[in-house]
Amino acid sequence: MSFKDLAMKRFSVRSFSDKEVEEEKVDALLEIARIAPTAANRQPVRIAVIKDADTFSDCTKYTFHAPLLFVVCYDKGKSWKRNKFDGHDAGGIDAAIAATHIMLEAADLGLGTTWVGYFDPELVREKLSLPESLVPVALLPTGYPAEGLEPSAQHTDRKDKESLLV
Repeated sequence: MSFKDLAMKRFSVRSFSDKEVEEEKVDALLEIARIAPTAANRQPVRIAVIKDADTFSDCTKYTFHAPLLFVVCYDKGKSWKRNKFDGHDAGGIDAAIAATHIMLEAADLGLGTTWVGYFDPELVREKLSLPESLVPVALLPTGYPAEGLEPSAQHTDRKDKESLLV
């Protein structure tokens, strides 16, 4: 399958089967995140693997009862900053790239994910006993899509190419 086909195939899964995700697939998802590019190759991304997304239902209402949850973070003490100019911290971008890699690899492995940005970061930090240097960026409920699940009608609704241009 081409990369474009994979990117088009992937959709936000909000209903999962009860089937557990095999460890070799969890390892494959972590490996793809590990090799994701990061600014200045600082590799600040850190990921917590939670075996039952519902254990984070106090942090977000969007766990979708997934059997697996990736909490994608970055270490602000290790991330690259654009200090010469505006001090922008690239750690959030690095975490987003790693999360996107996970989502695409999951689709390639027959798994589904969705990006959850609606969560209480302080509660996530507390629940995982994260040090202050780790910043949670995304929650990725992950698992096998429920039987017969299809993308939403809006999945293919895209603006034209010209709308991307400045």
